Amino acid sequence: QLQLVESGGGLVQAGGSLRLSCAASGRPTSNYDMAWFRQVPGKEREFVAAIKWSGGSTYYADSVKGRFTISRDNAKNTVYLQMNSLKPEDTAVYYCAAVNRRIRVPLTSSEYAYWGQGTQVTVSS
Repeated sequence: QLQLVESGGGLVQAGGSLRLSCAASGRPTSNYDMAWFRQVPGKEREFVAAIKWSGGSTYYADSVKGRFTISRDNAKNTVYLQMNSLKPEDTAVYYCAAVNRRIRVPLTSSEYAYWGQGTQVTVSS
C-alpha cells in the first residue's frame, strides 16, 4: 500500500515562496503518476499540477502556470511543488496524490487512488 506524507506548508507573505514535499513509502514512486491538488473550505478539490511517473511530462492549472513547478526524485521517493510569487488566493490545504501509471496523466481528483493528509498553505496580503 502506498502512503503519502506532505510537508513544507506554512504562513508566507504575498510574493514569497514555499516548497512542498510529498514523501512516499510502501511502494516505489516510479510506479505512479503523481499530482498536487488544493482545497479551501466549501469548495471542491482543485487540480494544481501533475507529473508523469518518469518526470518527463508536467501539467499545470492555468492559475499557477509560470509560478509553480512540480518535480520528482524517484530515488528519494519524493515529489515536490515549488511555489513562487505566492498570492492570497493560493491559500488552501495542499494534497499530494498518486495513481498507478497511465498512458495519459490524470488531471482530476476522482482518478487518483492514493492521498496524503494535506498541508496548510496560508498566504497573507
